[in-house]
Amino acid sequence: MKAMILAAGYGKRLRPLTDMMPKPMIPIASEPLIVHQIRWLRHAGISEIVINLHHLGDQIENKLGHGTDLGVRITYCHEEELLDTGGAIANALPYLLPGPFLVLNGDVWTNYPFKQLVQRTPDTTHLVLTPTPSHRESGDFCLEGNLVRRGDKNDLVFCGIGVLTEDILRDAPLGIFSITQDVYFKRLRYDEITGEVYVGTWFDIGSHDQLKAVRRLYL
Repeated sequence: MKAMILAAGYGKRLRPLTDMMPKPMIPIASEPLIVHQIRWLRHAGISEIVINLHHLGDQIENKLGHGTDLGVRITYCHEEELLDTGGAIANALPYLLPGPFLVLNGDVWTNYPFKQLVQRTPDTTHLVLTPTPSHRESGDFCLEGNLVRRGDKNDLVFCGIGVLTEDILRDAPLGIFSITQDVYFKRLRYDEITGEVYVGTWFDIGSHDQLKAVRRLYL
């Protein structure tokens, strides 16, 4: 299985820090976040990784190179304009196929066991969800059995971790679009997205408070 790390965004809520570096390059426990993420994936058995770049992306490419020092092979997708999450994945498909591929948001910190996801290799799009954290006003999803739904009691949020198939993008818009709002939300009605709930360590480092929370783990 191949993997993609979404790393192109501006990280606006983390300014002024992200005026100087892309969010995936923020140091956690003395190393950039994206280095930790690549090690998680490598430990799970993934050795081919695609990374999309835009905002200050040269810093990521200069740090990681071709991935040799981390035991992986990295392919970069440079975006002249931000394509959002869905557009970025669609743009990178030629490097991710054939077969299901894992997608990881570049601002995620977790101890999720990626190996179990890779070993299972779902044959349909599969999302990792977690109970709605306190800093979120509401959830986006719920589960009925193992099927992801949206209903009156959405008590789960997407962890930014999923295994996707090419088929999930068959009716996706062209150009710039969100994988969650423009694809996942719309495809739920067809019972083709499964999910699981993860209750271990998970942070989306989208704010200074979340960054501080992650760094406190290593004090």
